[in-house]
Amino acid sequence: MTIDAAALSPGTTDRSSLTSAQDDLATRAKKDGVRFLLAVFVDLTGKPCAKLVPVEAAAELQEAGVGFAGYAVGAIGQQPSDPDLVAMPDLGSYTPIPWVRDGLALVHCDPHVEGRPWPFAPRVILKSMLAKARAAQLELFAGAEVEYFLVSRDAQGKLVPADALDVAERPCYDARGLTRMYEHLTAVSSAMNALGWGNYANDHEDANGQFEQNFAYADALTTADRVITARYLISMLAEQRGMTATYMPKPFADRTGSGMHFHLSLWRDGASLFPATDADEHGFGLSEIAYQFMAGILDHAPGLQSVLAPTVNSYKRTGATSTRSGATWSPRRASFGGNDRTHYVRIPDHHRIELRGGDGSANPYLALAATLAAGMDGIERRLNPGTPGTGPDAPQRPELPPTLLHAVDALGADAVVSGALDCAGPGIADYFVALKREEFFAWHATVGTWEHDRYLTAF
Repeated sequence: MTIDAAALSPGTTDRSSLTSAQDDLATRAKKDGVRFLLAVFVDLTGKPCAKLVPVEAAAELQEAGVGFAGYAVGAIGQQPSDPDLVAMPDLGSYTPIPWVRDGLALVHCDPHVEGRPWPFAPRVILKSMLAKARAAQLELFAGAEVEYFLVSRDAQGKLVPADALDVAERPCYDARGLTRMYEHLTAVSSAMNALGWGNYANDHEDANGQFEQNFAYADALTTADRVITARYLISMLAEQRGMTATYMPKPFADRTGSGMHFHLSLWRDGASLFPATDADEHGFGLSEIAYQFMAGILDHAPGLQSVLAPTVNSYKRTGATSTRSGATWSPRRASFGGNDRTHYVRIPDHHRIELRGGDGSANPYLALAATLAAGMDGIERRLNPGTPGTGPDAPQRPELPPTLLHAVDALGADAVVSGALDCAGPGIADYFVALKREEFFAWHATVGTWEHDRYLTAF
């Protein structure tokens, strides 16, 4: 099967620049041998939702979209009495995925209600925030590190790494563990490269059963779409081999959790604004606008964590004090520094910053929208990040929230991060806070093994 990767190449920002043949979804799909299209969008939790559309109905999908009962979708702000969500495809996101099923393609959609973009849809939220940035002549580029575990269940039903031989205390980068998962990893890598994503590394991460597969950066919307596509692709290819791929931040209490780190830069007129043109006061080779952007992220870190780390389980990762390998790789304070992975914001080089607060459960659309809002606030207020590091000369950095409840409290008190969620329409931030409070208290109301072990015969 031949896939036209040119329209999907890394860094593509003009989604209207497709040729007339490519603009016709049916023509593109038939040319690629596609028989069915997954019309995909995600709810606020990141759950992928779709309808399977035969290629014979591709023209209708392009023209009129496809309808969903919004309340049945999940966390997307609808009641049973509300009108249908209509998913309208973004043709620039069209992605053949024959590795999942022969003749299958995927297209990301923007949910609409009664002809208007639905403000609770995460992709709509990110597009609205990106439009605000464009009004300020700013464009956000992003790369994302997708970490995940490959797991299965043993004879007793216990969750274990899918590779029974992956038991080393320090498994990171282990060539043998990497090789045992060769078929899965190379299948994912080959798919990414066939799509023009530029997969450049695949590695065994710091925990048993944990992997990461990297692809090139692009404009923020393209990267967010690719994170959702990558999760789906990885999950389906893992299932084909009898495994479960999980992006759960902390599936094992004694092992390192899964992050989703974002590499960020701002651009204008096709050029990055991040490299310094002269010597800078902090010595990292970044421009003043880059430091202001980073300072905004640091200033809003507590509220940002509610979307970067949006689950109860997230705070088992950021709150960890030790793991079998000796490091947690998750920041606990909103600090910054150079090529040092212990910080909330790392500066690998003068082209980008790396935001390390996110985890595998983050919704990439919401995460990038909120981060962009925080960074733009830093630019508007001309913030300075101060002294790097966590030493005595560094400013007192805010600690990250210890639980999801603390994080959503911080979100509710942060007008900038809340404003990012509300940028497509009012009420989304309050809805998200209520959703996450409910999640926290549902977990809190559950009696588990820890309580039995601690209290059953304690009194």
